[in-house]
Amino acid sequence: MQPRRSGSSGLSLSPVGLGTMTWGRDTDVHEARALLEAYLDAGGKLLDTAAGYGEGRAEATVGELLGDVVARRDVVLCSKAGVRTTRDGVRIDAGRGALLDDLDTTLARLRTDHLDLWLVQAPDPRTPAEETVGALVHAVATGRTRYVGLSNHPGWATAQLATLARAAGVPLAGVEVEYSLLERGIEREVLPAADALGLGVLAWSALGRGVLTAKYRRVRPADSRAASAHLRAFVEPYLTERAARVVEAVATAASGLGRSPAQVALAWVRDAPGVTSALVGPRTAAQLADVVDAADLVLPEEIRAVLDEVTAPPAGYPERR
Repeated sequence: MQPRRSGSSGLSLSPVGLGTMTWGRDTDVHEARALLEAYLDAGGKLLDTAAGYGEGRAEATVGELLGDVVARRDVVLCSKAGVRTTRDGVRIDAGRGALLDDLDTTLARLRTDHLDLWLVQAPDPRTPAEETVGALVHAVATGRTRYVGLSNHPGWATAQLATLARAAGVPLAGVEVEYSLLERGIEREVLPAADALGLGVLAWSALGRGVLTAKYRRVRPADSRAASAHLRAFVEPYLTERAARVVEAVATAASGLGRSPAQVALAWVRDAPGVTSALVGPRTAAQLADVVDAADLVLPEEIRAVLDEVTAPPAGYPERR
């Protein structure tokens, strides 16, 4: 995998990153080891995790494998902070104390003294933007992370925080947002903002939460995320009639190319304008091998045009003039 620069920063990222959302819970350490080894063998280096994944179990699993499967210096570690699971549900806190506490805990779990990329996982309307940016600046100044960025922020917030960070001398390196043939909302404002501000884009759930693999065309496999008690709600928004039509279009394109639907869906995101890295979260090494095999796939322009048309997000005022 030929690395790409994340926006105008000096950070280089693999074009396909390995997500770890299920590690330590649905994916045990032995399965995680197999996934990591296969990913590294394919030339990948980007590991994406978060303090809130599995209440910290994902980071702990990554930390257990670092130094054993791969040296710390040979991977790019990205983690996120600001989202916590409490007895009352999910709590978003992008205040200075919460973010820096999360960062210290993250480093301890990962068994490292620094991250390569640290992201604020969600916008927090209760915390002043200046305070959130101050935490990012402090994290870089103290060497706990090399680069910083945002995740799941709308375009206006991305522009606001990026402007403040640049003024403070620590430009943001990237934004991590959901992007796939089933979710193209970032094209309205986030992608243009990222381009204008020199931010790389990491596309999470590039396979539409697994739906674009076409595994749900007929049934819900018993071992799938849609059949999981705690992940069912994550997948169900894409088990709709509209999503089914998109999946059929992807499957038709894949059949014509002699490829799998997952490979076509991944190639579409990976090579979309503005995207630095497409993130995938395979459950098995076989699933990872399928998406890795998309490395040499360049979608013909006519196929990309058809998929663009079938999945185009609605646009209105003021995006469409």
